[in-house]
Amino acid sequence: MKTQAYQTKIADLFAHYHVSASGLSKEEAARRLEASGPNALPAAKVDSYLKIFARQFASPLIYVLIAAGVIVLLMGEYIDASAVFIVLLFNAVVGAFQEGKAQNTLLALNKFTTTEATVIRSGRELIIPSEEVVLGDIVLLRDGDKVPADVRLFETTNLRINESALTGESTPVLKNEETLAGDDLPPAEQVNLAFKGTLIIAGTGRGLVVGTGLETAVGRISAKLGSLEADVPLKANIKAISRVIIIGVVFINLFLFVVGLLYGNSFIDMFKTVVAVSVALIPEGLPVVITLVLAAGVWRMGKRQALVKRLQAVEALGQAKVIAVDKTGTITKNELMVQSLFTNGQSFDITGDGYSPDGEIRLAGQVLDPPAHPELVLAGRIATFCASAHVAYSPETELWQVAGDPTEAALLVFGQKTGFHREALVAENPSVGEIPFTSDLKYHSTLHRLADGRHFFTQVGAPEIIINRAKYIFRDGERHKITASDKKDLHQQMKAMSARGLRVLAFGYHDEAGPTLTEDDLPELTLVGLFGMSDVIRQEAKEALHRARAAGIKVVMITGDHADTARAIAAEVGLFRPGDEIITGADLETWDDATLDQKLSQTSVFARVTPEHKLRIIDAYRRRKEIIAMTGDGVNDALSLVAADLGVAMGRVGTEVAKEAADIILLDDNFGSIVSAVEEGRNIYQTIKKVVLYLFSTSIAEVLVIIGAILLGWPLPLAASQIIWLNVITDSFLVVALAVDPKDGTLLAKPFVKPNRWFFDSLMIVRTVVMTTVMTVGSLLAFWYYLPDALVPTAGQLAYASTIVLSVLVFYQWMNIWNCRSEDRSIFKMKIWENKYLLFAAILVIGLQLAAIYLPPFQTFLRTVPLSIFDWLLVILISLSIIIVEEIRKLFARKLNT
Repeated sequence: MKTQAYQTKIADLFAHYHVSASGLSKEEAARRLEASGPNALPAAKVDSYLKIFARQFASPLIYVLIAAGVIVLLMGEYIDASAVFIVLLFNAVVGAFQEGKAQNTLLALNKFTTTEATVIRSGRELIIPSEEVVLGDIVLLRDGDKVPADVRLFETTNLRINESALTGESTPVLKNEETLAGDDLPPAEQVNLAFKGTLIIAGTGRGLVVGTGLETAVGRISAKLGSLEADVPLKANIKAISRVIIIGVVFINLFLFVVGLLYGNSFIDMFKTVVAVSVALIPEGLPVVITLVLAAGVWRMGKRQALVKRLQAVEALGQAKVIAVDKTGTITKNELMVQSLFTNGQSFDITGDGYSPDGEIRLAGQVLDPPAHPELVLAGRIATFCASAHVAYSPETELWQVAGDPTEAALLVFGQKTGFHREALVAENPSVGEIPFTSDLKYHSTLHRLADGRHFFTQVGAPEIIINRAKYIFRDGERHKITASDKKDLHQQMKAMSARGLRVLAFGYHDEAGPTLTEDDLPELTLVGLFGMSDVIRQEAKEALHRARAAGIKVVMITGDHADTARAIAAEVGLFRPGDEIITGADLETWDDATLDQKLSQTSVFARVTPEHKLRIIDAYRRRKEIIAMTGDGVNDALSLVAADLGVAMGRVGTEVAKEAADIILLDDNFGSIVSAVEEGRNIYQTIKKVVLYLFSTSIAEVLVIIGAILLGWPLPLAASQIIWLNVITDSFLVVALAVDPKDGTLLAKPFVKPNRWFFDSLMIVRTVVMTTVMTVGSLLAFWYYLPDALVPTAGQLAYASTIVLSVLVFYQWMNIWNCRSEDRSIFKMKIWENKYLLFAAILVIGLQLAAIYLPPFQTFLRTVPLSIFDWLLVILISLSIIIVEEIRKLFARKLNT
């Protein structure tokens, strides 16, 4: 009964809810409230900062690092253990701070729906909190009210409701009380229902409450939000690579431990080595560096008016293959504007930006002066008389705000563009009569007394009504008898306007009307022309779409509007092109998943869809393994914003629900900011790739040096403390500096290649093999050169050779960090000051290594000895091999790509 209330006769609903026209009694209402609970959404649980902080450690990689830190601590290596724990703590603090900013979506839904309600109880009007409204209550609805519950209407007077936040349709819905037929009609077509949380912009009505709390349309959306979760790609990749690292560490350590013992190494030495190798293999710098990279991206996006609620959301946006945009609020501004005028046999174009009064009137591309054209003056005058809305600019929000019907607001602004201001015009020509627009009449009429005593009658409304009433037509400054040919021309113009997605209104006048105005005795009408109005397209949308396509991103539009309107808007902005298809909600109701999947590649517009349809569309793209970002501004978008890989909400016109459901909020509502965010996301991904390549190539090289020495029957070339020094101290500074490397300017010039689940692509694997091979061979050669008696070296010889290997690996790291900055660009073509942090970090690393070799406390801790000038020249010469080999590889890579 509740879900199909639009199909049920009102008398049957009264009987079902056991209520009469005088409403429920106070006692019965209290009983129902106690039985069903308040008319509110469940209070959302807000996690404490402590819980958010603890959640930052919920990662397999973090678990292994904690275990390694504990083992190092038990070994008495307090400094090394402290370094590991400081890295983990910093990562958790930054992540918790960023996540703690976000509020719960359900709290926003409560805020959206909190209001007061006027109900009839025991024959009396009462104003009560909306939470106390119960099933069976009779509710009074008036201009400016928020609908307190889902209400089946049984009495309406020109009742128009703005449902854009719920359905996505920008045009106010004219409601009526007629019983409807048809099963499973979407909310946008249930015109005899008023939905909880929507706004009444005109008229009055009465209705019977048929849904409260979670049983309302907005409540059903909120109930689904809690069950939806989408893992961002980076999080999934980190999980995958963590599993690989853990498995690799276990097998390598077992191999090392067994082989080391077989080759005569002591149990204690091998245990320390295994722990050190674990630290070497586990990129303890990775979590903090990823956090820093993401935080830097968030900061840069903030400068571009994009507020990021989750750090990892930025990187995920860089991987987006599809951006699904909501028409209302994203492609368009949700501001109606008169864009076309047909009068005196000519078509005029009107420019402007929504409700702003700035704009021009053009004919064949030439700007006109309206006062010099009588037909424009007359059109502006009629539009102003028939506009009861008010438009005002808010400096706080930097938006034009409307009180009243958006259609009449558009007429008011058009009048301003022709030189009229309603207050002044009405003061000079007082109103003596008015017939407001209603669903039955389909027109708005006014009567004004002119200065010479005549009465000026105006009428604006549905073309089929106005044209049929017209006896004359305005042409060349005079009125002429309207002919069949005139009407044919008008219908052709209407068809052309409708094909452009414009809503068409006809208008006319009579300048010698009687002193009174009644529906039964209207003055004769002289038809002046046609207004064509539509939601204003955002100026930046076309450029943003072009940039998105250049970046290999497909943009699709999802809207609750009719297919013809959606097609016209999409075609105008350049989104819908020849050969594209449109899928409607009706199609989705009849198609199975296989059919939908087959149609996706040819589809650029989804029209007349419900929130449930949006979820199905998102699921279809995700079945194709395509990362999808969804934009939206209304309650109807909340589900899809949560379900998509990335949810992007409009900050200015968006509802609180949409903002809280989203991962990113565009503070300036600029669709172009999404594309800029994609660029930032790609930069973050590229930076993380650089970091991963560097960390893994150096870590694997260290392990291979140890394995190689053991297999050759040599002593261990590195002590456990030296391995930890390489990874925790020298690596950290270089990696952090690499994390803030300048952005590549070609990120949007080519399609993005989605990374595999282990984060490594084929090129990274090749580069890792090349780099680790060079570093391993070079280090082992240095060890062999400085250890003449490799089988039985003295303690002094081993310390000297180990110091050389440690220094070679440090300089390899220093050299390799420059290699990792680009996949194909030579380091000799990179400006050394492009990344001054990297230069400073390299100098710091060299300084630390000199301290490690020449300062007694470090010598004792790291088991190092001083080196000669010749030793340093040899270390530098060996480490330069990593640059030479990588430069050769880059040279071949550039030739292959040309």
